Amino acid sequence: MAEGDNRSTNLLAAETASLEEQLQGWGEVMLMADKVLRWERAWFPPAIMGVVSLVFLTIYYLDPSVLSGVSCFVMFLCLADYLVPILAPRIFGSNKWTTEQQQRFHEICSNLVKTRRRAVGWWKRLFTLKEEKPKMYFMTMIVSLAAVAWVGQQVHNLLLTYLIVTFLLLLPGLNQHGIISKYIGMAKREINKLLKQKEKKNE
Repeated sequence: MAEGDNRSTNLLAAETASLEEQLQGWGEVMLMADKVLRWERAWFPPAIMGVVSLVFLTIYYLDPSVLSGVSCFVMFLCLADYLVPILAPRIFGSNKWTTEQQQRFHEICSNLVKTRRRAVGWWKRLFTLKEEKPKMYFMTMIVSLAAVAWVGQQVHNLLLTYLIVTFLLLLPGLNQHGIISKYIGMAKREINKLLKQKEKKNE
């Protein structure tokens, strides 16, 4: 058991080191984005919502086709991949890179690796469910996809995408400030109250 844990830890460290090397040119940008997403300043949440709203209003105004939109998005990614490693050191100054920043960069890369592992783990569980319980797998997939299709039919695609992107960008800050855990706790308390009231009525 201990040997397996050590192997997993060593593999995680190796994957993290490899990702750090790949993203080294993005270090300053990632640290700045991390500060924004974790709401280190009070005006960061409205700034996030403002920028996202501006982007989606621009998309709504231009109304590009799917092919044009995908092409522009990929083109933007290619430009960012080329320009960010060149411009970031000049803008932020690599000579100001401290031990604390390096540690935070390591934590960010480690979290990204863990997130990727969780996604792969869920994907594997899905295929395991398909092999072991095919009926449950197909019923779950059909019901889930039908629900998503219904939501997509009721809500405009761009609005739905806007809401999802905004929520995902606000999620790290919501977690960091304990807002999600606070409301989950409130929901649990309310559910427990309802269950207790139901039990009293049954008695």
